[in-house]
Amino acid sequence: MSSSKTVTIAVIQASLNADIVTNVSKISDLVQKAAYQGAQVILPPELFESPYFCREERDRFFDWAQPVENHPTIAHFQNLAKELNVVIPISFFERFGQVYYNSLAMIDADGSLLGIYRKSHIPDGPGYEEKFYFRGGNTGFKVWDTAFGKIGVGICWDQWFPECARAMVLMDAEILLYPTAIGTEPEEPNLNTKDPWQRAMIGHAVSNVIPVAAANRIGLEGNQIFYGHSFIANHRGDKVAELNDIEEGIILANFDLDIIRLNRASFGFFRDRRPDLYQILLSQ
Repeated sequence: MSSSKTVTIAVIQASLNADIVTNVSKISDLVQKAAYQGAQVILPPELFESPYFCREERDRFFDWAQPVENHPTIAHFQNLAKELNVVIPISFFERFGQVYYNSLAMIDADGSLLGIYRKSHIPDGPGYEEKFYFRGGNTGFKVWDTAFGKIGVGICWDQWFPECARAMVLMDAEILLYPTAIGTEPEEPNLNTKDPWQRAMIGHAVSNVIPVAAANRIGLEGNQIFYGHSFIANHRGDKVAELNDIEEGIILANFDLDIIRLNRASFGFFRDRRPDLYQILLSQ
């Protein structure tokens, strides 16, 4: 008995400025281009409405956060997703009462909002002062059953944690997506994390036998250069599409999720797991 459940994933890479209208318009144009090229799941970068404001601690940036309800950018992409029949995970700065989250809204191909994921792991260091702005997420990891497959999404710093990826695959994810904003380290200008950044996610692809895609921004923002290199890796960990450090645009890749499911089963990683030996992960 043969079957074929295929999906085409697109990743968007862009430079972003201080004007929300311009940024949303740019990402919308790229979403449309990706859809016209056959993409069914289209991933924009993290916090694409604005510059990466977490480079510094400033009270005024809290004004950029909005609640999920009646959020204009989410509503805009709901309409676009329905028009184009595509799935779009939308990263945004969420205000929820008196607290703030780095969040993602999963929009299905019919324009419906499937739910919200709040970033679990919040970094804190020079150039990435996210703990000033965001509370650690309280949603737990999320996997959504979309029109084109079961999708798990981590946000930026989440991508460095193998537990996050494994949890989503145990929740039956068929694709892992990571919107991100990463570049140079302001206090260590000679430190380039591009290769370990990609290797960490490629490791998730190999260890879980699953396609992985990451969307980054590019360009100079303050004293920080975002290095792009957005990519898509297959379930073997091969990079099947990649942008460089200055390209603005989209990349696409097609996957047969049924074939990948059989490959995952035959590798035996999930058959041979020993959760009875992993208690150290909960106690430390």
